[in-house]
Amino acid sequence: MTEQTTLWNGVAGRAWVDTQELLDRVFKPFETLLVNEVGTKRRVLDVGCGTGATTVAIARALGPDSEVVGVDISEPMVQAARERGSSASFVCANAQTHAFDGPFDMVVSRFGVMFFDDPVAAFGNLRRVANEMRLITWRGPAENPFMTTAERAAAPLLDLPPRVPDAPGQFGLADPQRIERSLRESGWTDIDIRPLDVACSFAEADLVSYFTRLGPVGLVFREVDEQTQGQVIETVGEAFRQYVQGGEVRFPAACWLVSARSGAAC
Repeated sequence: MTEQTTLWNGVAGRAWVDTQELLDRVFKPFETLLVNEVGTKRRVLDVGCGTGATTVAIARALGPDSEVVGVDISEPMVQAARERGSSASFVCANAQTHAFDGPFDMVVSRFGVMFFDDPVAAFGNLRRVANEMRLITWRGPAENPFMTTAERAAAPLLDLPPRVPDAPGQFGLADPQRIERSLRESGWTDIDIRPLDVACSFAEADLVSYFTRLGPVGLVFREVDEQTQGQVIETVGEAFRQYVQGGEVRFPAACWLVSARSGAAC
């Protein structure tokens, strides 16, 4: 079992299920963007579908004659996706190695492909069953200071795991040269990687839940004593003040929108 499998079938996966409604609101703009990118395609694969918001939205937009499949490595998240009630179907599997029943008109992913242990192998596996690809990944932490605010503020209080450049994780495909190289080596063509900057927001009332359940801080918060938890909530909450406006937490998300083509499944 890989580290990512253990993580997303454990504390991280359960946290995403518990905060599903919050994350759906935060990432709604990306869901809308991918629905528009799919257009009138009829068979779509959503990689790293999580709790299924984007998958369900695509299935709803395409209608009953379409076939939309979501795949994720996390059983808790896939189960939550199935409970949404949709014509979409969901598979709990590792998209890097799973034998998909292709062809698909398009593969999409909203922040799901940065967790592959071997991106070249994973994109090669997807190329064999798809004609086109649309991916959204994060740019680097320097361009996404909101995403590292909690860990920077909590670092003196918690023993946090270090972020390793290019390792599987949120910023695993932050380097556009690595994205292009991985896609080319796996056989994709017509690769286009362009910056995507999106304004995101959620209710201020959800801020503490956000940083105590998700990300590096969320992984260790429940393991420390109540006094330390209180210090973390106070310190990290203050660090996020700069993002709070009118009862909302607002931040810019700096991402890549990646498109590519493959003739393998024509």
